Amino acid sequence: MLYDKLKNYSKNGVYPFHMPGHKRTIVNNEHTIPYEIDLTEINGFDNLHNAEGCIKEIEEKSAKMYSVRKAFLLVNGSTGGILSAIRTMTKYGDKVIVARNCHKSVYNAIELFGLNPVYIIPENIEKYGIYSQISPKKIEILLSENPDAKLVVLTSPTYEGIVSDIKAISEICKKYNAKLFVDEAHGAHFPFSKRFPSEAVRSGADVAVVSLHKTLPALTQTALLLTNNLNLENQLKNNLSVFETSSPSYILMSSIENCLDYISNNKSVFDEYIRNLEKFYSESKKLKNLKILYSDEYVKQNIFNYDIGKIIISTADTTLSGTELAQILREKFKIETEMAYTNYVIAMTSVCDCKEGFNKLTNALFKIDKSCKPDNKYCDIFNIITEIPNKSFNSSNRFKYTSKKILLNSAKGRASLEYIWAYPPGIPLIVPGEIITEEAISTIEYLKSKKVEIYSSEKNLPDYISVAEF
Repeated sequence: MLYDKLKNYSKNGVYPFHMPGHKRTIVNNEHTIPYEIDLTEINGFDNLHNAEGCIKEIEEKSAKMYSVRKAFLLVNGSTGGILSAIRTMTKYGDKVIVARNCHKSVYNAIELFGLNPVYIIPENIEKYGIYSQISPKKIEILLSENPDAKLVVLTSPTYEGIVSDIKAISEICKKYNAKLFVDEAHGAHFPFSKRFPSEAVRSGADVAVVSLHKTLPALTQTALLLTNNLNLENQLKNNLSVFETSSPSYILMSSIENCLDYISNNKSVFDEYIRNLEKFYSESKKLKNLKILYSDEYVKQNIFNYDIGKIIISTADTTLSGTELAQILREKFKIETEMAYTNYVIAMTSVCDCKEGFNKLTNALFKIDKSCKPDNKYCDIFNIITEIPNKSFNSSNRFKYTSKKILLNSAKGRASLEYIWAYPPGIPLIVPGEIITEEAISTIEYLKSKKVEIYSSEKNLPDYISVAEF
């Protein structure tokens, strides 16, 4: 049974440097599924989609803590908020400017709402093969070239914690009468310490989404949709009723309230969290082969801002791959990380991580550092797509075409009929309608060789892909 498997895993002593942010430390006293408090919209318990009572109180508490005018509770993760926000701020067929490193839910919105995307490739940190920030200058160029664009969609912070200059970008968007939506799912903790970057809505974004469950003590699937633009409130509410369940979990909504109360009543825990992080970064500078991204002065000087809560451990200067490092941490040191990629690992931290957990990670990394061999191989990294492929048709039109399954290595020049992405983080390498390039094929093959998990929407990988027959 799944419940038994979960229960047994919780007792195996593996330290969780991954989401959810509660790190299994704030739990029900009985350690059981709380059936006794699982109910529906009965008298006296309000209605998520027409909140007037206890749920409205949680929304108001959320808005106050995030310094926004309106906050909506989300119980199916940030995904429902992303779909609702994009539908609210566009009409069918609108042109939108979209950062290529957006989550797959953004691409689903593009397809569902028949949008015409103009992609922008983020800057990248070449040595590490990681997408960096979105340049305000590039946003202005694209908006000037596409004055009919109605919306700009960005991810900030990225999965790796890199933050774009949202204030500058928001001012540019206003200049060109375009709305700005920020997927801030990984930045739910930003308001609670000055050591974290500024929040997107406070920096001028029209709407943003934050996933409480990723970096705060809240149950999986809990999130918030935030806005200062009250002109969007009713339409956001209407669209949330489309993309969010009509039978929301009161346990999850209660988890949101408990999370916010915990933060309000225990403000000193963030001070302790920052001290633990700063100690880790200070000690990790002594590593000889493994590298910590935000201990690299070049990286810090060449990005707008970053979240120190995301510990990016690079193997770029060693013979280890990121997936091999994650396996060693798991099997030899009982540490489970958030994500392993070709040449780096993400150890995701939260306010619920303890001093002992940070020490455990530090000690493990120094032991691994001693045993691994140096190898400056970063010039051979193909982690990300660096050029936007040409497009034969928009993804919303993919069902108009007859599909043919062919070998991936013979698909160059053909129009894809499926998405291909590495998960996590869920950023598409190929989008339906795009012409498959040699770069895309090489990237996919490289990721597979490094044992990164690659998925395709039609389940044709690892060897095949669906293409359009014209």
